[in-house]
Formats: sequence, structure tokens, C-alpha cells
Amino acid sequence: MDFLNSLDQFHFLRPAWLLLLMPAGFLVWSVYQRGDSLRAWRKLISPHLLDHLLMQESGESGRWRPVYILGFAWLVGILALAGPSWRMQASPFSEDQSALFIVVKVTPQMLAQDIQPSRLQRGVMKIHDLLELKSDVRTGLIAYAGSAHLVMPLTSDAGIINSFAEALEPGIMPKEGDELAEAIALANQRLKEAGVPGSIVLITDNVDSSQLSALESLYRQNAYEVHILAIAAGPEVIPPPGSYPAPPLDLKSLRDAARTMDGTVTEVTPDKRDVESLSASIERSIKSAPTQEGQRWKDEGYYLLILLALILLTFFRRGGSVTLE
Repeated sequence: MDFLNSLDQFHFLRPAWLLLLMPAGFLVWSVYQRGDSLRAWRKLISPHLLDHLLMQESGESGRWRPVYILGFAWLVGILALAGPSWRMQASPFSEDQSALFIVVKVTPQMLAQDIQPSRLQRGVMKIHDLLELKSDVRTGLIAYAGSAHLVMPLTSDAGIINSFAEALEPGIMPKEGDELAEAIALANQRLKEAGVPGSIVLITDNVDSSQLSALESLYRQNAYEVHILAIAAGPEVIPPPGSYPAPPLDLKSLRDAARTMDGTVTEVTPDKRDVESLSASIERSIKSAPTQEGQRWKDEGYYLLILLALILLTFFRRGGSVTLE
């Protein structure tokens, strides 16, 4: 039964290479014709008489000629290049069992100092703490304001994520605004391409209610849970003089957004309790998320290279050469 299933799934990964069979067949035929020493006699003597006029040792007419071996070698080589396949194998990144995208809001509002030293800078610190806890997870970074931008694709290098996060500031964003849905869509796309279970962490101070419909639609399409780290203080905290004016923490809008994307809301804390809680939520999301594209077809053509090498060894014997004059 397994054999029949394998035959049903048999295909070539690179079928275009099979087109080489036509020129290869023509070359073998040409070599065969040019190597036929009796070709001139066949034009002058009838075939049934020529066989009786030849002087050859017993069994010589049935031996394999070098041109036959050359043709078989080319056939095996072209089939190897075409990539025969009939079974799946794990992704080449199977050692990376999960992925995480961190989405950071980078707007002037994030410069408010009700959270010291500022909302944005505290968010960067929390990214550093989170990466220390999730060192086994490939992580990517996205920044958004009026448009969303990939700052760093998925990587296992936490240091480079921290470096790029520290460089984020509203002045480098090309467009003002709050396009959260665009940022989540970009994170979803990248996680889907990674082909492993994943999750999204959103670092923001609020979510515009006009974005909820788009966020709900994105979640239905991709089902990557979004966990929110709320970087803002309540109305009881008075920002210091000179702080950028920004509304206080609005837990309702954040919880509505988290509920829409089946995630959680974690309020920022002075210690690492918020990051630890966030890490636990991410772990639950990753364990429950199905792998999207974690397998690929296995290229079985490599095994034909062993057969090809054995065939080519015959050309090293005496009389094993093929010439085209």
C-alpha cells in the first residue's frame, strides 16, 4: 500500500531538466552512427549477407559498447537533475520550532514620559528582557506609525534585534499615523512564510477602535495570536514637565483589540513580571498553533549520483572512451 501511495505522489521537482533528454538522445545517436565501422559496408552489401561475411569472436556482437554506457550515464544524470520525489521531509529550518514577531508603535505619542524614561524607551528595554527569556525562538521586528516597516526579519541573533530596536524613534518613520492593521498583516505574512508555529507581541499605548474590524479580519485569515504589552500609565500618574502630551492608559481599547485577535493584555511593570507573563502567553500560543508549511518534498535525485559515479568508472578502463569525429 505504501508503494502504491509513493507511485501516486511521484513527480519531478525540476521537470524542465527533462528537456535535455532530446539533445542528449541526438548526441548518443550521432556518436553511435559515427562509431559504426560497418556503416559504409552496409550501403554496399545486403544486411543478411554481411552477417556471414564478418569475422568476429563469439559474443562480441552482443557486448556493451561505450556509447551505450554513455547514453545510460546521461539518462541517469538528467533524471538526477530533474529531482525525482515521492515523499515529504522536514523543513530545512526544522531545528527552529517557533517564531515571534515584535510589533512596536513608533509615534510621537510614544515619547510621553508618564512611563520613564519614555514609553518607547521602556518598550525597547522590555524587548531586551523578552529576548533573554525567549532565546530559543527566532524573532523579527516591525515598526509602525502611518505605515508599517520590517526592521529585522526572523533571526536567532538577539543582539541585532536589540540594536535596531534602540535606534527606533518617530523621526525615522516616513509617515505619521497609526496603521496597526498594516503592521499586523506584515507580521502575519512573515510568520506564514516561516512555516513554523508563531505568535505576535504588540508594544503600544493604545489601539484605535477604527482598526478593530481590520484586525478581526486578519486574525480569521491567519489565526496568529497577538499579545499586547501596554506601555502607558493610568490617569493617576502626572507626566513630568516637557513630556509629550498623550492620553493615559486605555485598557478597554487594548482588551478589545486583544479579544479580537485571541490574545492577552499585559500592563508594563517596573520589574520583569510583565515580561514573564508575556512569555508564558507566547509559549501557550506557539504550542497551540499548527505548523503552516514546515515540510517540503524530498529530492531523491542525490541517490542517483552514486549510480552515475559507478557508471562513469567504466570509462577509466582500457577501450572505454567515446570519441566524436
